[in-house]
Amino acid sequence: MHFPSLLAGLIACPTVFAAPKPVSHSNNLSKRCSNSASDRSCWGDYDTSTNYYTTVPDTGVTREYWFDVQNGTASPDGIERIVLTVNGTVPGPTIIADWGDTVVVHVSNSMSNNGTGIHFHGVRQNYTNQMDGVPSITQCPIAPGDSFTYTWRATQYGSSWYHSHFSVQAWDGVFGGIIINGPATADYDEDLGNLFLNDWSHETADVLTLQAAASGPPTMPNCLINGTNVYTDTTTEVETGSRFEQTFVAGTKYRIRLVNGAADTHFRFTIDNHTMEVIATDFVPIVPYNATDISIGMGQRYDIIVTASETSGDYWMRAIPQESCSDNDNVDNILGIVRYDSTSTADPTTTAYTTTDSCDDEAIASLVPYLSYDVSSTYDVEDDEDVTIAIATGGVKWEMGGTSFVSEWDYPTVLQVAESNDTWSTDQHVVQLTTADQWVYFVIETTFAQAHPIHLHGHDFWVLASGTGTYSTSTTLTTTDSPRRDVAMLPASGFLVIAMYTDNPGAWLMHCHIAWHTAEGFALQLLERESEVTALMDVTSINSTCANWDTYQTDDDVVQDDSGV
Repeated sequence: MHFPSLLAGLIACPTVFAAPKPVSHSNNLSKRCSNSASDRSCWGDYDTSTNYYTTVPDTGVTREYWFDVQNGTASPDGIERIVLTVNGTVPGPTIIADWGDTVVVHVSNSMSNNGTGIHFHGVRQNYTNQMDGVPSITQCPIAPGDSFTYTWRATQYGSSWYHSHFSVQAWDGVFGGIIINGPATADYDEDLGNLFLNDWSHETADVLTLQAAASGPPTMPNCLINGTNVYTDTTTEVETGSRFEQTFVAGTKYRIRLVNGAADTHFRFTIDNHTMEVIATDFVPIVPYNATDISIGMGQRYDIIVTASETSGDYWMRAIPQESCSDNDNVDNILGIVRYDSTSTADPTTTAYTTTDSCDDEAIASLVPYLSYDVSSTYDVEDDEDVTIAIATGGVKWEMGGTSFVSEWDYPTVLQVAESNDTWSTDQHVVQLTTADQWVYFVIETTFAQAHPIHLHGHDFWVLASGTGTYSTSTTLTTTDSPRRDVAMLPASGFLVIAMYTDNPGAWLMHCHIAWHTAEGFALQLLERESEVTALMDVTSINSTCANWDTYQTDDDVVQDDSGV
């Protein structure tokens, strides 16, 4: 059973369903054990102790999907607005595969205008950099009427999402879930799938981006739990929409895969009267810990197990926008309902747990990876990036290390590498990492009083330290059992220290996952082991996509007006 994603009011349009389609199968596992409700740690001949950075099951299975990006309309909270969809729905179809499978996603662009490109968030794309789906970095945008096929291996297991990486169209609806089945660090009975937490406006994301550049972050009127919520018109006081509901059976243990897919909202997730057992952060299984609330930043994922500990009744499920870094007009009304009787229609009367409004990550001490992988206490490369904000022509620009990032849609980094053109502009903010198997430390700091979710493509990174104030060489770094993940919070007026290992050649984006901040230049790119990159690419395919984009860009007089990512 999976959570239904509720979204009303889509326009009628052709829909191609994207059910998994195995096209080949050869199971080579000896299957010393079977993954079951009483032993989720096992996965055939592998388990949670297997080093997934070096060992991947050879399933011989290909999961194939067809995605069509389309224009549409929707009313997830009862108010109709223009959206962009994948196969006519928001969220789009969920990609489901097993650990070790090959995933093939055919993406067609049927929008009337707009390029696109699909990024598989958190998927390491090990030696498949060209499949990372970032226009201006790993490809040109897919032009209207064109298509592109992404192929990658599920080398890790867990929960994530895919989304457009062209402009801000992800927050108009071009996103969906990813589930890679594999072992888990605690047992459960039923997997309910992805549970998306999103902020929501009745204006399009590009309009909000213009507002953000001109006058700062827009205030969101609402948020959604798994694609739905209610909304009360401030003038008429009429309530529209509906709440997400989930029925529990007493005593059952449910796995829920939380995804924060918001543009600019940090949530605190909680279910009244229930405790959550946290078993994974992003794509990294962890030593389980219990919590009554979880702090989840934009782009982050947490896998939790909730035991249906009550026997009857109705309980509020809460996704609470954290006002210290999020602006929302409906803070106390982002609610779903857990019911123990599916026929009940009553609103819960339960009381929320006491929580602290904060945009900090979960405590470093809580996020201990199950697979221990210590960081070298000495590093080969260190890069310091001060995050600042600047007022430029056209509005606000964000900077890392004094540079506001811009990369051109029509000349992506990988094509520049293929042409042996090493003339990198300052605005491209290329950090060159030429040597294999080196430790790289990044110190990211800001004096600005806002937290930022920092996301790195192509890698899990180690979180060595974070805090308020200024980083110094006397700051204690956690190099043993430090959290590994692909999104971590840079605290307001504070610092974040992360480490990565140069084991994956390619051009990899690092950026703030707040929608407007990425568009406004809060990014840099790592050019890792450049000498190996061209041999891993299909340059003919890159040139074909770019040629079609160039034709569209010229014919329709398209002008790039953001960072390119």
